[in-house]
Amino acid sequence: MLRWVCTGSALSALVTAPFLAPLPLIPASVAHAAPGPGERPVARLLTDLQRLYRQAEESTETYNATEEKLKDQRRRVDGLNRGLAKARASAHDGKGAAGRLARQQYQTGTMEISSHVRLLLARDPQGALDQRHVVGRAAAERAAAVTRLVEGEKKADGLARAARRALATQTSLAQRQKQARDTVRARLREVEELLASLSAEQVAALGRAEESGAERAQRRLVASGALGAPAGAGRAPSARGERALRYAVKQIGKPYAWGAEGPSAFDCSGLTQRAWGVAGRGIPRTSQQQWARLPRVPLRQLRPGDLVVYFPKATHVAIYLGRGKVVHAPRPGARVKVSPLASNPVLGAVRPDPRATPLSDYRPPRLPAGATKGADRGWAG
Repeated sequence: MLRWVCTGSALSALVTAPFLAPLPLIPASVAHAAPGPGERPVARLLTDLQRLYRQAEESTETYNATEEKLKDQRRRVDGLNRGLAKARASAHDGKGAAGRLARQQYQTGTMEISSHVRLLLARDPQGALDQRHVVGRAAAERAAAVTRLVEGEKKADGLARAARRALATQTSLAQRQKQARDTVRARLREVEELLASLSAEQVAALGRAEESGAERAQRRLVASGALGAPAGAGRAPSARGERALRYAVKQIGKPYAWGAEGPSAFDCSGLTQRAWGVAGRGIPRTSQQQWARLPRVPLRQLRPGDLVVYFPKATHVAIYLGRGKVVHAPRPGARVKVSPLASNPVLGAVRPDPRATPLSDYRPPRLPAGATKGADRGWAG
């Protein structure tokens, strides 16, 4: 049974790229001209799988970003439509009022005596003054009704134009989302085809090479002191960071599904967003947005609950568990699990609540059985 997990994690070690350096992509022309799977060395197969997985995750995050924009646009269209309905109802009422005024003018005629003459001829000057006040107020009300009618018509026209533009934008976004979805599916089909073409021996060799490469990358990271000494042990999360981390740990074993935000399945950024949302801190949906919008934190200052972002284009994200480990949702076919922090090339880290103070009394969450089971690779294990 083939099992897909997070992007080829130890490729940097196998192709001699330094830790944190961008991983090389194999041009499509080279990949297509390469010998068949049975003739390719293990390192080359790893490179090809790395390329396919990275492209799939980039497409997944593009899909997620477009989905967020589409949700916002749908809300905008709904709001405009509600406003348009109210404006049209108001304009309709204004037309009714204008019609009544027109009928009253027709019924009373236009041969009215000047209010000044009425005042002079009146037997009761005070009554005439009162009548003049009423007439003036009625005239003001008529003018206001006409003004409301004109303004209502303008507002309705403006909202109608805005609603049409918003709907056109929504349609365009929906098309972009469909294209991104189709791209994800195509990339994953490529992965399936390559994996299906491998022999059992090649699968086993890939697994061993990947696992040993991940271990070497993790050892180099710890030895470099990038996580502090000893590997960030003893650091405590904030109150929200702890809640986010405990939520993520409870999801261990649930399947990865691209575009999923829980509660039954997750993709990488869907898990981190949901975890911090449950903790009471809303964060952006995609890994790129989380990297771009949340405050950065050095690796040596990592505390549990922080987010670790991977790859040059910030296409993968995990939540820091502590002691050099992360909880993340890997690739399709895999499940939420605990992995070494260096199981993928690290871009950096962000902290959703930079001003929050660490807890004075913190106990790390207990991991369920099998939390670390399976290597971070996209093939059988």
